[in-house]
Amino acid sequence: MNRKIAILCLTSAPLFLAFSATAVTPGAIDKGPLTVVAGSTPLSVTITLALPHLAEAEDLARAMYTTGDPNYRQFLSAQQFAARFAPSEADFARAVVGLAKYNLTAQKTSATTLHVTGMPADMEKAFSVSLHQFELPALGSRAAHTFHAPINPPVIPAEVGVPVAGIAGLDNFPAAHPHIKRPAPAVRAVPASRASDLSAEFGYLTVKDFAQYYDVEPLYEQGVTGAGRTIGILTLAAFTPSDAFAYWSALKLKVAADRIKIVNIDGGPGAPSDESGSDETTLDVEQSGGIAPGARIIVYQAPNTNQGFLDMFAAAIDANAAESLSTSWGDWEWLYDFENAPVTDPITGQIVSSTRAIHELLLRAAIQGQSTFAAAGDGGAYGANDSYGCFPPYSATNANSCTVALSVEYPASDSFITASGGTTLPGVQELCLNPACTSTYEVDIKRESVWGWDYLNGYCRALGLDPISCGTFPGGGGGGVSVTFAEPWYQFGIPGVQLSQPGQLFESPGNPAFGLPPADYALPAYFRGRNLPDISFNADPDTGYVVYYTSNETGFAEVPFYGGTSFVGPQLNGVTALLGQHTGQRLGLWNPLLYGIAAAGLGYGGKSAPFNAVTSGDNWFYRGSNGYNPGAGLGTLAVANFARLLKGY
Repeated sequence: MNRKIAILCLTSAPLFLAFSATAVTPGAIDKGPLTVVAGSTPLSVTITLALPHLAEAEDLARAMYTTGDPNYRQFLSAQQFAARFAPSEADFARAVVGLAKYNLTAQKTSATTLHVTGMPADMEKAFSVSLHQFELPALGSRAAHTFHAPINPPVIPAEVGVPVAGIAGLDNFPAAHPHIKRPAPAVRAVPASRASDLSAEFGYLTVKDFAQYYDVEPLYEQGVTGAGRTIGILTLAAFTPSDAFAYWSALKLKVAADRIKIVNIDGGPGAPSDESGSDETTLDVEQSGGIAPGARIIVYQAPNTNQGFLDMFAAAIDANAAESLSTSWGDWEWLYDFENAPVTDPITGQIVSSTRAIHELLLRAAIQGQSTFAAAGDGGAYGANDSYGCFPPYSATNANSCTVALSVEYPASDSFITASGGTTLPGVQELCLNPACTSTYEVDIKRESVWGWDYLNGYCRALGLDPISCGTFPGGGGGGVSVTFAEPWYQFGIPGVQLSQPGQLFESPGNPAFGLPPADYALPAYFRGRNLPDISFNADPDTGYVVYYTSNETGFAEVPFYGGTSFVGPQLNGVTALLGQHTGQRLGLWNPLLYGIAAAGLGYGGKSAPFNAVTSGDNWFYRGSNGYNPGAGLGTLAVANFARLLKGY
């Protein structure tokens, strides 16, 4: 059997894999050529022009985050970045003229992106592809839907005339999933379960409990609320703004009535719905805005497509209106590389994709001083299994089966974003052993631990279930070693940073329920890759939060027992707004600052330490430890201590 092996670039910019036709999706019905089925409807794609001086931009970013360098924290404005690093107007004009030869209309939409429109037949001719329309039948709670995709590898037309970082939009299949988690179906808690030093019950925590536990309250006492700062939420589902205001009102938080601005990207994601992931957007806004009640919020919401994901990042970073940005959406990095628009650039001869395009956008954000955060995922050390929804033992005839492989989530694996990991809070959990809950099982977590649901193995055994049938595997905070992005400079020499493990073969027959193709990937061993997460907070839904949410099926409710690393990203986003007001400046990319503090020996020990080491627990593979580990990163933040350190750092 031929294994698909990684092609890697040993710099911070990744090199991408050969084409894998998204269109050939198990369970999808090929309805024929798009030009026949829906040929009268124009299509759009986004072409990202490559940064002409990428190495220089990366060198500048490193200098900006190196203490003692003349460029230290001398962030550029959006206009300054564009003038120094973006493709020239002549480059854009050359691309527009070249695309016009194929009857395609192109319009510049940011410092690096072109929005290209045209008829399907003209798109096919320009990019040397055959586009087909597919129908994915309804399955379970998933509604039937149609999508289009190429059935052969695309090629960027030589007439574009300038190097390209990626193209997105030749397919419109869903690009990412929210990193949101609810308790495993077999796990049922007694409502009285609570943290050892919090008054709220597990499952009903709010931002006020977060502020109490993670040492935010001293900032509030100083009048720090995030005033004058702007939070950016990057999401692929719409939400109901009144839910967020109801949440903040219930907590008696003083917020401006006009604090939320919604920016629809590519026409927006449509109406809020449970299926689209609207609860994700809702909690992102509630958490970030609740932690920083004085901040304004811009919600960039896009369709859940590869093009929408890319355009969302481009719009938020090009506007540079928000000092911090977070996204709680993603996918296994390997799957994202394979499935999202790899294309050959005729100028450079490289295979590029939207992942590289987003990488260059995140680099720009770092140079502009924007802080960016991404959820590290909820599949523990096995992001691939979580993304595919498949488990061992592997069988070629069982679509729900696959091997296990240590793997991480994108975009958290990108070296220019802060990956937010997950922990479990200490305290006693009383879990029901029968439907009437007359018999219970006690789980006593002595200290905050790396989130991994293997701590429930004893409870599952008491129910007569293994971790897979119990629904607990591979639930946990995402973490591990990237095999797409090389180890970045800020992790050099940090104890606890690891290489990728040997023997990681991911094999699956494909999963029609998720629209996923067969997989047979031998992942690289001993690769010196970017380690994630970087920093963590509580993300276990069994010790989790309440969300105020309007369901399109059941209406408004206060829904308890929400979790996932999707909470941690917006929480860090809100904390950034507080720290920005406190310090009077942008923080920029957190990672060099975090690892710099750790390398200087300032991170741990004593009442004023900014980090709390997470020394216990695991995410099914990577264990807690003093210092850095790929289970919880550098640990959790003592926010007020961190703020005091920043004042003089």
